[in-house]
Amino acid sequence: MKPKKPAAPQIKPLEFLGSSRDDLVAMPAGVRHDIGLELMRVQFGGQPTDFKPMSTVGPGAYEIRVRDASGAYRAIYVAKFEAAI
Repeated sequence: MKPKKPAAPQIKPLEFLGSSRDDLVAMPAGVRHDIGLELMRVQFGGQPTDFKPMSTVGPGAYEIRVRDASGAYRAIYVAKFEAAI
């Protein structure tokens, strides 16, 4: 009998609200890449490497923080919903 292959991990889709996609695109390429990797961790059920809860924004909101030579950048996400991040 052939061993079963492990199921492919489920990935939650990203849903951008308001100007969030445009704001992300306006960031430097390296920052976009780093934030993209951090969001991918969340999509697969993990946690970003540098984040903090943003209870003032709302329950379940978190801030991803990325720094590079030009400054510090932030992205806020909510991952508590089943359908999307």
